This record gives sequence, C-alpha cells and structure tokens, in this order.
Amino acid sequence: MRLHHVQVSMPRGEEEVARRFYADALGLVEVDKPAELAGRGGCWFRAFDGETVVAEIHLGVDDPFIAAKKAHPALVLDSVGELEALGERVARMGFEVSWSERTTFGGYERFHARDGFGNRVEVLTPLASA
Repeated sequence: MRLHHVQVSMPRGEEEVARRFYADALGLVEVDKPAELAGRGGCWFRAFDGETVVAEIHLGVDDPFIAAKKAHPALVLDSVGELEALGERVARMGFEVSWSERTTFGGYERFHARDGFGNRVEVLTPLASA
C-alpha cells in the first residue's frame, strides 16, 4: 500500500490563492483535475522526482470552510539548504512560516507554514547521520 494524495480544504472560488501558495511558494506543479471532478472547484498539485510523482495534494472546496489547524501534509526535501531556502521563499511571498519546532522531531529539521487559508503544511528534511 502507498499514499496516493492528501486532500486539503479550501473556500469556494479561491483557486488563485491556492496556486500562489502551493505552486508559486512551495514549487508544486498544478495538474488538471479530471473532467468529471473539475466542476466541484479546487485544484490539484504534484511534486515530481524526474517523471515519478512523489507527492500529491488536492485542494477541495469545503462549504462552509474551516481551516485545518493541526492536521497537515508533510513534504520532504533532500537537504537543510533546500529547507532553509524554501522557508525563506514561502515567507518572502507573505505566508506564515514558523521554525519554532525546527528540531523537535528526532532525526529531522523542519518548518511549518500556513497556506493562504490558514491550513498547516509541514516541510522537513532528514538530518545527515553522524
């Protein structure tokens, strides 16, 4: 068994806000929703390792919308340098970034961000073994 995607809620009609965070800030690639689902609103994003999909996040309309304060997807990067650069980019684009739990998960460094709707997203990288 393996994970296919994570669904995150968003308000109706706010796809541009989703694109600004998930595509522009995080660097995920937007992919078309299947025609039979497109009318529901929302948008889908993927991360690729070459041609292989390694992460997929679906933003689905929830009405009424309530942001997930604790539940979150976690994305893994390859290095602390990539982690710091991405955290800086997300913050520079005006999104909330917190490093307060940077070293509280054994074997990893991480930050948490909030998308444009207040949903939590974790980004982490494994520490090099000594």
